[in-house]
Amino acid sequence: MNTKWLVKVLVIVLISSCMFSIYQCAPKKTQLPVLMDFEGNFDIKSVETTDDVKVNLIKNRDGTALRVITGQKGNRPGIMINAPGGEWDLSDYLYVEMDVKNTGTTEAWVSCRLNNKPWITSRVYTTPGKMRTLKVFYKRSDPPEYFKKYFTGMKGMPGGFAPGWSRIDSKKIFRLFISFPEPQGEQIIEIDNIRASGSYDPPSEEELKTTFFPFIDKFAQYKYKEWPGKIHSFEDFEKYRKEERVDLDRNKEPVNRNRYGGWEKGPKLKATGYFRPEKYREKWWLVDPEGRLFWSHGIDCVRPGSGTTPITEKKHYFEYLPEPGSPESQFYNKRTTSEGKTTETFNLTGLNLFRKYGEDWKAKYSEISHKRLRSWGLNTIANWSDADIYLQRKTPYVVSINYSSKNLKESPHKFPDVFDPDFKRGLQERMASEKGKSANDSWCLGYFVDNELSWGDGAYFALLTLKAAPDLYGKKILINDLKAKYEEIKDLNRSWGTEYSSWDDMLQSREAPDKEKAFPDLNAFDKKVTKTYFRTCREAVKEAAPNNLYLGCRISFHFYPNEQRNLEWAKQVIGIAGEYCDVISFNRYRYSAKPLVPPEGTDKPLIIGEWQFGAMDRGMIHPGPCAVPDQELRGESYIRYVSGALENPFLVGTHWFLYADQAVTGRFDGENYQLGFLDICDTPYMETVNACRSIGYSIYKYRNAF
Repeated sequence: MNTKWLVKVLVIVLISSCMFSIYQCAPKKTQLPVLMDFEGNFDIKSVETTDDVKVNLIKNRDGTALRVITGQKGNRPGIMINAPGGEWDLSDYLYVEMDVKNTGTTEAWVSCRLNNKPWITSRVYTTPGKMRTLKVFYKRSDPPEYFKKYFTGMKGMPGGFAPGWSRIDSKKIFRLFISFPEPQGEQIIEIDNIRASGSYDPPSEEELKTTFFPFIDKFAQYKYKEWPGKIHSFEDFEKYRKEERVDLDRNKEPVNRNRYGGWEKGPKLKATGYFRPEKYREKWWLVDPEGRLFWSHGIDCVRPGSGTTPITEKKHYFEYLPEPGSPESQFYNKRTTSEGKTTETFNLTGLNLFRKYGEDWKAKYSEISHKRLRSWGLNTIANWSDADIYLQRKTPYVVSINYSSKNLKESPHKFPDVFDPDFKRGLQERMASEKGKSANDSWCLGYFVDNELSWGDGAYFALLTLKAAPDLYGKKILINDLKAKYEEIKDLNRSWGTEYSSWDDMLQSREAPDKEKAFPDLNAFDKKVTKTYFRTCREAVKEAAPNNLYLGCRISFHFYPNEQRNLEWAKQVIGIAGEYCDVISFNRYRYSAKPLVPPEGTDKPLIIGEWQFGAMDRGMIHPGPCAVPDQELRGESYIRYVSGALENPFLVGTHWFLYADQAVTGRFDGENYQLGFLDICDTPYMETVNACRSIGYSIYKYRNAF
């Protein structure tokens, strides 16, 4: 018998028993608008298949269903179903959903994308014999035109408008791509009753003119919806505080953990007094300061300000904002953008913490945050957290490093000119500020420098550089490199198809060459930029904190490796990162972490710096990048993501984004997603908390089994 498979089954069974009825049967043949039920004269030949997928129609007690049989070719075997007549107009609805039943003998993921848009997707996990509802929320192209006069600085808007990184015209949904990711053998799935659900019901312009505002109640919650756990009175704060106190006392922390959260009863390796990565029995781990194996199960933004929102020209959104000079007015502030525009802000999270914990709210919030993390099965305070909390040295932590430097123009994520002396100087100054704080602190895992930089296609940096002003340091470096290769400008012109009259003419030029003709030279420069970036970051980190880890920049290759654009260049970037990073970091807003592995030739540990699942059933109006229909599925998805990461021999941690929800009215860039383990009133989402405990209390046994 395969013992690893048996352990996995036992752990998953144990985890599932801790959840709230995860595997409920899906309803059959509802009254919702049916898009396709495979009855009548359905043409099976209209179903397109990929890889070695086979389809046929089968009769069951409810009628006819589509049976899909997959093999193991490819990472995402699947089918494509096109709308009869060309397209569906689903503009009155929020979701496309379907019944999926696993009639095979192996567990299976079932995923669906609308119009094959990568961010208009969802998935469910099915076990043999179980029926589930797969429900895809679609993120629309544009809100009603009149909304633009009433709502500013909000990505999600009332009534169901929630845009994403991909958007869809809800009047023109023409294709469903149903896939079966990460197949573990032959899978047999029955699909039926594809339908639209949910009501897209934005307030009318007349309502916005007359009755809708304010739409945020005095406790900073969405006014026009009810849900379990909503605060209705000041007494509710104490009620939920007492309930949580009982819960935390009952679930103090996992057993067999040392003070760092490492595996106390596990293997004992060399103790260095600091965190380090080490490969142990063919799997990468972190090793804690006491020499115990450590897997970083963490959460971002442990701080009291996630609900800070701009209020300039938006005060009418709120039922309550405090009077200036009152104790609650401490939560007013100002924010100046990079363009020099100043806006007034208000910290709604802070206001509710003050109400809940009183004048000593900061100290009490810090204390309960450490207690919560231990109780929830977490062991790392992750990026963008409050130094006043992590420097208490009760929970291991990481630090985010941002710095001042000149950037390449037109770069959406402001990639620095790595050849400008200000780049290195800015890094050194920022790292120097960590001396006496996190630098060489045994509780500090290490440093993330930057976040989600754009890496382009292998010619990106060179093209931006050539279009830049002649005083850009990188432009001079690039031209000097070209001079070393081409004896004269005419030789470069011949290769590139350009007409520069001299090297100085090239320096002054603001035009980009033909990318295809110049690509070998452009790519060579992009590699040089990438190497210089990672090398300089590493040197700055190690100069100030030689005993802590350089954790990279949280690369945003969300679809790496199986659906990544410019895959070969992505592999080169990761390979170069591996030369300099102690641990290579990724942000990965996907439904699974298991496929994330470094390219061949790069044997380095990986860590996920951001991931998330969100729903709109608890008062938030945007689910975030990875949407699920409700809190129950949110909890289940959490378990599946972390368990997949634990099965991955390269991953040494996952850090959820984030600790507490953003404001419904949006943060500085409009994000107003359901991201938190806590809502805006500091009340835990217990479905997510219990899921986190379920896998978090068993991370070492689970990982050791694979």
